[in-house]
Amino acid sequence: MAAPSEGGAGPGPGRPPPGDLRSVLITSVLNLERLELDLFRGRHHWVPATQRLFGGQIVGQALVAAAHAVSRAEQVHSLHCYFVRAGDPKVPVLYQVERTRTGKSFSVRSVKAIQHGQPIFTCQVSFQLTQESPLQHQFTMPDVPPPEELLTQEELIQKFLQDPNLAERYRKRLNKIQAEDVPIDIKPVNPPDVRCSEPQEPKQLFWVRARGYIGETDMKVHCCVAAYISDYAFLGTALLPHRLYRIKLMASLDHSMWFHAPFRADHWMLYECESPWAGGCRGLVQGRLWRRDGVLAVTCTQEGVIRVEQTPNQSKL
Repeated sequence: MAAPSEGGAGPGPGRPPPGDLRSVLITSVLNLERLELDLFRGRHHWVPATQRLFGGQIVGQALVAAAHAVSRAEQVHSLHCYFVRAGDPKVPVLYQVERTRTGKSFSVRSVKAIQHGQPIFTCQVSFQLTQESPLQHQFTMPDVPPPEELLTQEELIQKFLQDPNLAERYRKRLNKIQAEDVPIDIKPVNPPDVRCSEPQEPKQLFWVRARGYIGETDMKVHCCVAAYISDYAFLGTALLPHRLYRIKLMASLDHSMWFHAPFRADHWMLYECESPWAGGCRGLVQGRLWRRDGVLAVTCTQEGVIRVEQTPNQSKL
């Protein structure tokens, strides 16, 4: 992973094909400015309607910072993060890296994200030199339609907005989503009907990829992009059985990822998400990112705080 320059030039992908645009995730979002050997500054590309920093951005940028503190031969195999304060979208984030351990096979880097002199996020990242093993197995990828047969999230929103009978509160919500400049391409496999508030099974499937071109490059770059992508709509899986309730607060508490096999984050991957449990104002979600050829590339877990208020037609008893 190429070292950033003082001007902020970050990891550079290969030359994009003619007429193609390099992903903004590489040129901007995950492009950190190096201030000292192990101190970096990150800026924001997209801020959710909550006006809190997007958790995937912080995870992705923290992984970029950690990756600059190991050799090119070492690849990330896991990360474990805690979100300890809400991020302020009006100021940059500083990432301070500690070289916790450098071993023969594994190395650990600790990252602290700081705003206003206080940590907003902590993360430990483990890297490994490639090692072969005869012990291998994985789950089977779900059988779903390919992305070429599905509508994008934008196309689905347009389809709903054309319905003259769509309730105004749903129309406002869809227009808000449509206005977001998220640098991710998304194609839901079984999109929920926004006009329906019936409980659903806490599972969802969608094809995802980085918007734009990244190309063949250090695998750590694709892992950083996947870290960004992994947080988008992830915790929302826990809300599917509880669609009658209005959300007061929903925010990530922690986030973990395990990287199993090489992949291209600018190629379509199937994101399989499920929520095995919710309670105590918290929800737990698990996810798997599958390559199109059926190889399990990444596993994710997250717990988040979810506070809701009862809708007017819901009993207070």
